[in-house]
Amino acid sequence: MRLVDERQLTDIALGAGILGTGGGGDPYIGMLLARDAIREHGPVEVVDLDEVSDDAFVIPSAMMGAPTVMVEKLPSGDEVVTAFRKLEHHLGRRATHTMPIEIGGLNSMIPFCLAARERLPVIDADLMGRAFPELQMCMPTLFGGKAAPMSIADDKGNASIIDAIDNRWTERLARSQTIDMGCAALIGLYPLAAARLRDCTIPNTLRTAEELGRLVREAREAHGDPAAVVPKYLGGVQLFAGKVVDVHRRTEGGFARAEVRIEGLGDDAGAMLRLQTQNEHLVAERDGEMLASVPDLIMVLDSETGQPITTEDLRYGFRVTVVAAPCDPRWRTPAGLEVVGPRYFGYDFDFVPIEERMAVR
Repeated sequence: MRLVDERQLTDIALGAGILGTGGGGDPYIGMLLARDAIREHGPVEVVDLDEVSDDAFVIPSAMMGAPTVMVEKLPSGDEVVTAFRKLEHHLGRRATHTMPIEIGGLNSMIPFCLAARERLPVIDADLMGRAFPELQMCMPTLFGGKAAPMSIADDKGNASIIDAIDNRWTERLARSQTIDMGCAALIGLYPLAAARLRDCTIPNTLRTAEELGRLVREAREAHGDPAAVVPKYLGGVQLFAGKVVDVHRRTEGGFARAEVRIEGLGDDAGAMLRLQTQNEHLVAERDGEMLASVPDLIMVLDSETGQPITTEDLRYGFRVTVVAAPCDPRWRTPAGLEVVGPRYFGYDFDFVPIEERMAVR
């Protein structure tokens, strides 16, 4: 057990922004929300999986919607409490803990906003090990875990319970409600008993985010190469370095979708990298050659500062370094690829691990 106050939040948000593969919402906004909650209510207790008692009952918490909307439509923090209490009331049971559903940007911070207000501990784990765009893309889906019943609440005070037949239907119905709520809502879902936590979660991701954020910050302060820290720490590779020359972005079906072209600089001069995104970066191609794809992590960093750049913030002229790293091995299984592999997103190719692609190159 450890206490997290506003001093640690900056490093956690920075690292989670990197691990979020461009999605999960703006980490700076999330940090501000969590910081204000901690200033008002005190530090938050973070516990490891092996510290969770056998009778624990966990309700993960998050924000759902298009990141492009979240930048302009900020939550107050009350919405997540409304959603959380709504689900507790529906289940007739009080939660003992909360946790992130994804270790991505703003969504790594939402549990801290809730935990500070409700005086709950946060479990050092999440359900993705990165960020994915859809609700069924969580580890419990691979083990028969149910996203529903889930709760959803907006900034106007609307709240409801969704109880669907499977996790994809939960995503579909929740996405429709989120669009009606202005493309941004707060949610509670995947209620978990303690016995399911070890199978259904990726452990120590908050600690990983904090350590990664600290290393990037220290490299920046020492005038080193912060972007180089990321692949080294995550066991990944640098894919490309260059200048963003085109971003075609649209909000569609409750998602922020984009195609980004990056013109190579330095060792990559004369080449062009194309990124395709759906809230998160899904595919990276260099001059038509596939370099990396979902579910492996594709991260875009400011080349000078190592700051993660979310999909909604990418702009013409940015100098960026694109990095890839391996995902949790369970996503690479046939069951995992059925849920989050490239073919699920409509791409006509099979997943190849990043380390195998780089070995061939």
